[in-house]
Amino acid sequence: MWEPHNFSKMSRFLRILHPVLSRKTILGTVAALSAAFFPLASQAQELRGIIRDAEIETLLRDYSRPIFAAAGIPAGSTTIVLMGDRSFNAFVAGERRLFINTGALMDSKTPNEIIGVIAHESGHIKGGHLSRLHQQLQNAQIMSVVGMLLGAGAAVGAATSRGTIGNDGAGVMGAILGPQEMVRRSLLSYQRSEEQAADRSAIDFLNATHQSPQGLLETFKRFSQDSMFRSASVDPYVFSHPLPTERIANLESLASKSAYRDVKDPSALQARHDMARAKLFGFSATASEVGRRYPLSDNSLPARYARSIIDFRGKRISDALAKIDGLIKEQPANPYFWELKGQCLLEFGRANEAVSALRKAVSLAPSAGLIRILLGHALISTDQPANIDEAILELSNAVNREPDSPDGFRHLATAYSRKGQIGLAELNSARAYFAAGEYNAAANHAARAKEKLPANSPGWYKADEILNFRPPRA
Repeated sequence: MWEPHNFSKMSRFLRILHPVLSRKTILGTVAALSAAFFPLASQAQELRGIIRDAEIETLLRDYSRPIFAAAGIPAGSTTIVLMGDRSFNAFVAGERRLFINTGALMDSKTPNEIIGVIAHESGHIKGGHLSRLHQQLQNAQIMSVVGMLLGAGAAVGAATSRGTIGNDGAGVMGAILGPQEMVRRSLLSYQRSEEQAADRSAIDFLNATHQSPQGLLETFKRFSQDSMFRSASVDPYVFSHPLPTERIANLESLASKSAYRDVKDPSALQARHDMARAKLFGFSATASEVGRRYPLSDNSLPARYARSIIDFRGKRISDALAKIDGLIKEQPANPYFWELKGQCLLEFGRANEAVSALRKAVSLAPSAGLIRILLGHALISTDQPANIDEAILELSNAVNREPDSPDGFRHLATAYSRKGQIGLAELNSARAYFAAGEYNAAANHAARAKEKLPANSPGWYKADEILNFRPPRA
């Protein structure tokens, strides 16, 4: 299930439980000093939302699984979150969230490029760089609390202003005078060393999994093309990441020693990557951009996938379904084609037909909770009482797999309401708001749920837990 699926714009985003990075945190100085794949200018943007899609999430898990194993990161301990942002970027938050922008996938030509990004970020996770950075910040605060924060924040802002890496320093002279300058340079030097360590770890993880480091190297080369010519006059000690020339030289040296430099991605994995990119372009790019990237002369599967989605978004239901049926005819065991057909039918009020397509999708991908949520939604939308029990079954299964999905709980609340089970409806409304981070609304529904549910029942205790939850302070 692709979320969001708003035809007018790509902005009905889901939110995750207890977001690791608040907007305030991201725009603050601490975030400006966090371990990230690319320089901080690209991070200092408002996060526009989280994209949920079973096909792409499965692909990213398959990319990350061997890398995480090589890094010693326990299976299931770190979640990859797909951000709705066209810039090429990735970053880690703590040791449980690895964020990858949709732009990274859309701009990457091979799986190896994204795998290289994941390997680099795994180096930060493995090295505990964020937790150690917090200690560095604490030490710096002892020396110069206000001076360090203002100096580092102003320097980062000036060094990344107007899309440049550094400047002549005129904008930060007031912030870097006195002992604060030594503190700031010490912190930035500390982060540069962590970035270099993450680069080395990435190469180690790629070698351990018999994968090429070339994708990581090519990613840095592409990223540096617009900035390298500006770096000659930049003081490297006022920049938090290694300069492009230095970083690429180090990576080239490490990559040249790899026995797997010339290893190519498996053709099946490349095909899945191409399909994921086509889906992202189909759902997020304009029709004209998709037309240029996937012209009618291109009869490949990814091109037809992107064009079917554009027809879907353009409300050309007959054209969309005809194209999707053509995809299914070519790959009848592809659950995501059946999912797309079901979503298309559901969006255009043909819920009974959607149920059939989505049941097929679930049978082909039984562990995909997001598809089960869509099936539950379709079952409710048929307005047939006989389908409500099946909807509750599917949605209960789905929320166990996707406990951070507000939609799953919201549809489950609707299903219980149709059954007249108001206590469970209120409980699931509370869980939907809770998963969305809307804690006051969650508490209101939890209070009503406790009044309706049997005292000391499992649902009553869950409502009580939500009612007494106190969100962490930013």
